[in-house]
Amino acid sequence: VQLQASGGGSAQPGGFLRLSCAASASGVEIIRMGWYRQAPGKERELVAARNTGGSTEYSDSLKGRFTISGDDAKSTVYLEMNSLRPEDTAVYYCFARFKTFRDFHYTDWGQGTQVTVSS
Repeated sequence: VQLQASGGGSAQPGGFLRLSCAASASGVEIIRMGWYRQAPGKERELVAARNTGGSTEYSDSLKGRFTISGDDAKSTVYLEMNSLRPEDTAVYYCFARFKTFRDFHYTDWGQGTQVTVSS
């Protein structure tokens, strides 16, 4: 699965950014997409994920400020980030969990997009 992420960039504290991630897949079924992030010196952490069909999962610390949505027909997910804080500064990685016709499950990752929140 190839993942193409867009959006991100810089914002001021309290601002808004939107990320998009589109998956290109052939012969597999995408079952979950979402975002992780990694700040300098920290471990990668889950931001939000969306299962095909619409159910979602969020990091407890981000729930209420970030919203994930998606379009299953387009294999695309969106992450709306509101009330941004400097601690949201990180590289955001899109991922897609998919399965093959033999029901083997794999995860592919996008290249990462930088989000910087500062005044």
